[in-house]
Amino acid sequence: MAHTAEIDTKDAWGGGKSPFAVSYGKMFMWFFLISDALTFGGLLMSYGFIRHKYADVWPKAENVFTHFPFVEQHLPLAYVGLMTFILIMSSVTMVLAVEAGKRMDRRGVTVWMLWTIVGGLAFVLSQAWEWYHFIGGTEEGWVRSVWDQGANNGAGGYVNKVWHGANMAVNEYGVPQFANYFFFITGFHGTHVFSGVVINFIIFLNVLKGTYEKRGHYEMIEKVGLYWHFVDLVWVFVFTFFYLL
Repeated sequence: MAHTAEIDTKDAWGGGKSPFAVSYGKMFMWFFLISDALTFGGLLMSYGFIRHKYADVWPKAENVFTHFPFVEQHLPLAYVGLMTFILIMSSVTMVLAVEAGKRMDRRGVTVWMLWTIVGGLAFVLSQAWEWYHFIGGTEEGWVRSVWDQGANNGAGGYVNKVWHGANMAVNEYGVPQFANYFFFITGFHGTHVFSGVVINFIIFLNVLKGTYEKRGHYEMIEKVGLYWHFVDLVWVFVFTFFYLL
């Protein structure tokens, strides 16, 4: 009769090493990013269905987003293109910050993290400026016939009313769903960027205090770098689906 080898309970429940040599912090960051990707994917799929439903009357982004600071003439999608460039460059500076962290270059991490924060903050402020002009609308606005009970000496009747800009109920650009999805999708992404800026700033302060130098590694920069690259990648999809297609 064969004897089974006894296994120490400590060895059985020790867990061993991660098969991918990934720390728990990075692993949980990946879990969060996957769940967040599903959320953004659901939003963009929903947007695609609604746009297909109203394909005949759906506004063209190139006719809506034509404003640019200090320029009077219309420049279709030029401003949102600039926003995209700023965010992508902030991803490049984050890569350089991670690379400097792997070399234990505290000064390099400080410089590139600072530029990443500046880029993220510039994107958030640019998005706020875009929202401001989207809500304010154009000078021409949109003429719409609405029923006015007080018209025709109290008998009621349709009168022309000019609508400027956009809100959650009506907008001069077309169907209400266009503004609804714009506010929700770009606002949801903007919230992610703003959160990333806050987190980056906190980590930047820790770098200045030498927190990660004392730990002997800059893994925290890699973790927040994953989040930042994800935010940049999501914007590429938002830019493509909402502005280009």
